Amino acid sequence: MLAPPAIFAAFALLAGIGMFREDPDALPSAREGQPAPAVVLTELPGKTLFSDADLRDGEVKLVNYWASWCAPCRVEHPHLETLADEGIPIYGVNYKDEPAKAIGFLEELGDPYRGIGADANGRMALDWGLYGVPETYVIAGDGTIILRFAGPVTERVLQDRLRPAIERARGAGG
Repeated sequence: MLAPPAIFAAFALLAGIGMFREDPDALPSAREGQPAPAVVLTELPGKTLFSDADLRDGEVKLVNYWASWCAPCRVEHPHLETLADEGIPIYGVNYKDEPAKAIGFLEELGDPYRGIGADANGRMALDWGLYGVPETYVIAGDGTIILRFAGPVTERVLQDRLRPAIERARGAGG
């Protein structure tokens, strides 16, 4: 009869730890602080493909996973365009999408991406630890992942999460 109280105590301890995390809504990422995984993408018609070398070019950048069928991707798109207009390179990974629909999305809303590729089967997304789209990574100039943000980039996310991470990335080798 000692097992039920012990199980309850373990759950209470885990819940207590979860309540005191810095951001209880943030999904953990085992990739932060590690080199970005390999870029394995196919070309989208008429778009510039990016590679591993682009992620390790000495410049701070974002990698953004998105899809034309993703409603939150439409919500975040103006904020990505703002960052691109400010000179932040953004590399796009079109996730499990039809190429024609992806191109249509960009023609309709604008193209903030310096380079872009398709991850039609989701293999690269698995390597990166993707939870779902949209998802954005801040990458230091040496290719180290500084931040992974799951969800749409909103004004609040831009100010409270991405901009501080971009500054950290600038101080971390890029």
